Amino acid sequence: MAKQVDRAVNAERVEDLIAVFGSFDENVKRIEEALGVQIVNRGTELHVIGDEEQADKAVRTLEGLLMLAAKGETIDEQRVRYLITLVNEGNDQQVAQMAKDVVCITAKGKPIKAKTVGQQKYMKAIQSNTITIGVGPAGTGKTYLAVAAAVAAFRERMVNRIILTRPAVEAGERLGFLPGDLQNKVDPYLRPLYDALYDMLGAETFQKYQERGSIEVAPLAYMRGRTLDDSFIILDEA
Repeated sequence: MAKQVDRAVNAERVEDLIAVFGSFDENVKRIEEALGVQIVNRGTELHVIGDEEQADKAVRTLEGLLMLAAKGETIDEQRVRYLITLVNEGNDQQVAQMAKDVVCITAKGKPIKAKTVGQQKYMKAIQSNTITIGVGPAGTGKTYLAVAAAVAAFRERMVNRIILTRPAVEAGERLGFLPGDLQNKVDPYLRPLYDALYDMLGAETFQKYQERGSIEVAPLAYMRGRTLDDSFIILDEA
């Protein structure tokens, strides 16, 4: 029979403990189910009871969640499940670095950080290479994080311009028959890029930079043959 142990985890703030527990203690229950342990709350101290190896994993999971909560990160089901996976794989030491590395600050003062090991590697690749190719399922943050990296480089004057482009595939050759000028025609296909820029710069600041030509959002068909120096270029949906 495996050795049963009682491990203690201390929370410095009650607010962090509340965030880790979640609504109706759902986060703690998820850890208990995934790792086969019992978690008991005694004041600001959590006791993990169970098999020694699994209890140690639960402790590392709780410590990681408490650290993220202390840094203002949202603790939700996805975050809990991901951290449990990292602990099981022995990669939970990377959580501290992810919480520390801020890619960009939004117009509302919210820090943008990598939330997974894959996103962390993606950001390091962008920051350390001239050309980076990001491949992955929809909704994994490829475009959003790339725009965040572009805005950060622009703010630090590492580049003079941001060029964002994506093919207007849906429009095909009928683009010319759509009503309005060029901007009206391509706006629906470039909307994801606008959304990310509005979030990070604010609408007014974005419009100002766009009028100056410092930030350009255009369909791929209109970028051919151009020479772009000192620019951060993002080709989306390539």
